[in-house]
Amino acid sequence: MEVKVATRKVDRYLKIHSLETKWKKAVSLFESNIRHPSLHTELMEPKEEMIYSFRVDRKYRALFVIRNNKAYVFRITNHYKK
Repeated sequence: MEVKVATRKVDRYLKIHSLETKWKKAVSLFESNIRHPSLHTELMEPKEEMIYSFRVDRKYRALFVIRNNKAYVFRITNHYKK
């Protein structure tokens, strides 16, 4: 499944947090196998919203929706931020 970045904020966030290399690796894994074990892809709550996430690394996750057989990433989040 192809990954598309839905907003410029995603690109800026990746750059600010120096995640570009990890992002490229995660996208490559995702595009070859959406359920690759290292991605920990999951459907977020509430499930009816149909928002998913996958790991960029242990600290950051990409939030996305699936439309027309493409994954549109709309945010990168700090998974452990309180």
